[in-house]
Amino acid sequence: MPRIAGVDIPAKKRIVVALTYIYGIGRTTSEGILEKAKIDESVRAENLSEGDLARIREIIESQYKVEGDLRREIQGNIKRLKDLGAYRGMRHIRNLPCRGQRTHTNARTRKGRKRIAIAGKKIATGPT
Repeated sequence: MPRIAGVDIPAKKRIVVALTYIYGIGRTTSEGILEKAKIDESVRAENLSEGDLARIREIIESQYKVEGDLRREIQGNIKRLKDLGAYRGMRHIRNLPCRGQRTHTNARTRKGRKRIAIAGKKIATGPT
């Protein structure tokens, strides 16, 4: 199983798909990396030589921000918005959508499970 950018990429998959297992690399970026490294997209990850893997690693390290560095940068950007008190930062703090989606209905992924309030129900205080 080849290891690139601290991630074990699946050996049985085509290299163009296997590279997408690295955080920050999608399909288009993967295709661009392979084009720069002059590697065929249809080759399986297990069939790559050490030289091919070294070229891929070098391109990723020099030109792309991936994995831990990218995660840190994104978290830093969110923290900055929160500290500024920006609208988007407030939405992050309240765990609500921050890109303009409606919340009257939907937004369940962000808001969590619906809590049902029962009108007029009182908590029992014990025997009286």
